[in-house]
Amino acid sequence: MANNNPEPQKKVFAAIDLGSNSFHLIVAELKNDQLLIIDRMKEMVRLASGLNDKGELSEEAQQKGFDCLARFGQRLNNIPEENIRIVGTNTLRKAKNGAQFIEQAEQLLNHSIEVVAGREEARLIYLGVAHSQSDNTENRLVIDIGGGSTEFIIGQGFSPSYTESLHMGCVSMTLKAFSDGQLSESNFKIAELYARLELQNIKNTYRNVGWKFATGASGTIKAIGKVLRAYHDSKETSIPFPGITIKGLKWLIKEMISQKQIEKLELDGLNIERQAVFSGGVAVLYAAFKVLEIESMNVSDSALREGVIYDLQGRLSHEDVRQRTINHLLKQYHVDTRQAQEVEKTLLNLYQQVQEQWSIQQFSSEQTLEWVAALHELGLSIAHNQYHKHGAYIIENSDLPGFSRQEQHRLALLIRAQRRKFPKQDFKTLSSECSQSVIYLAILLRLSILLHRDRSENALPEITAIAKNQTITLQFPDDFFEQHPLTLVDLQQETDYLSAIKFTLALD
Repeated sequence: MANNNPEPQKKVFAAIDLGSNSFHLIVAELKNDQLLIIDRMKEMVRLASGLNDKGELSEEAQQKGFDCLARFGQRLNNIPEENIRIVGTNTLRKAKNGAQFIEQAEQLLNHSIEVVAGREEARLIYLGVAHSQSDNTENRLVIDIGGGSTEFIIGQGFSPSYTESLHMGCVSMTLKAFSDGQLSESNFKIAELYARLELQNIKNTYRNVGWKFATGASGTIKAIGKVLRAYHDSKETSIPFPGITIKGLKWLIKEMISQKQIEKLELDGLNIERQAVFSGGVAVLYAAFKVLEIESMNVSDSALREGVIYDLQGRLSHEDVRQRTINHLLKQYHVDTRQAQEVEKTLLNLYQQVQEQWSIQQFSSEQTLEWVAALHELGLSIAHNQYHKHGAYIIENSDLPGFSRQEQHRLALLIRAQRRKFPKQDFKTLSSECSQSVIYLAILLRLSILLHRDRSENALPEITAIAKNQTITLQFPDDFFEQHPLTLVDLQQETDYLSAIKFTLALD
């Protein structure tokens, strides 16, 4: 007998965090808005250590990363593509040859990789931590020490209010202050000074806002917590473990100095794999405790990768933070939303007609087109002259919650290319395959904007688009150009702009 009420298919998600110190993979099932971890994989790749004086990743560091990802890739089999998200952090933000690494890594994983900005990384970390903690309405401080950066977030519930990413981490601080391998008092003082300089940027704001609870995430803080707990338990006291405190950190630094050398460091609770970069992480956390006057800190098992899955699940459930970001921009820059909606209708119509003929990549979804149509006049709030360049600058350089750097860059390119001379050289920053798809989208955007240049409230008649390689033909009703002579002039001028990039626009 057939089962009329089959068990719902499991919602299995996977997230990979390409950190500066470690690469992490988690596979999880979402049950009642909580993640049930099915599998975890972690490898100490230490990508940040592979950056040379020119800011490039060494071949050795890249290969170590590729070897790890080849193993991770096997675990992604049988997980729906739309349920997988892979993010890169500080080192891939900094590396001058990061795009080269990402391109090969994407081939290994058969999935795209998003490089997230520092504040977006902080937002995702907070999201992961908040879902693992008891819900409350008090301010929570979250600190995550990575390999190349440390994120500081204050928020309530699931909403971060202040996010910051500072340029110091366990790997970078170890290389900067402990390069001689010595655990000396002077090296710890140097590390604390470097950290204090970074923390000056947020000191007053964070202390004035305040928090009720402090939580640490990431492997470094978890390792510090394990070492301090082992020390606490060794004293056989009836007093409960207080978590990480300034007193505990002072004991830890004193104990480390007594052991003199990093390579000989032995502490109960410290994994040998973390030994090489532990001193830098301890110094960063100690400075944070002193500068921000933190009393105690508990440790969260969840962090960036869990936040990535919660954020991904929100996108699939139509709770996409990116749309909230777009709506905020529209309000902040006083965009004419009616005009944007008219351009969007025409843009989507043309896209649907030519997508298959031009084989446009899937990343260029209708959602992306909705965003660029909404934002194309963003720069008018600054000046009409060169407004497409102003808009592109805003998108390229703003902190946009939910968006990866690649997404921001593509949106900025499209906004920059919406009018006048076509900036084909700018598209060389993309891979050849991606570049062609974005160029096609830019052409469709240009045409859609021209067709609505008169800002008329009258709907456009049906327009047919036929695409072939480097050609697009637009077919209009017989009397259209008699009624719209200025549109004809605009389109004729557009044929000249596009012919400069060896593209043909034909009007029928």
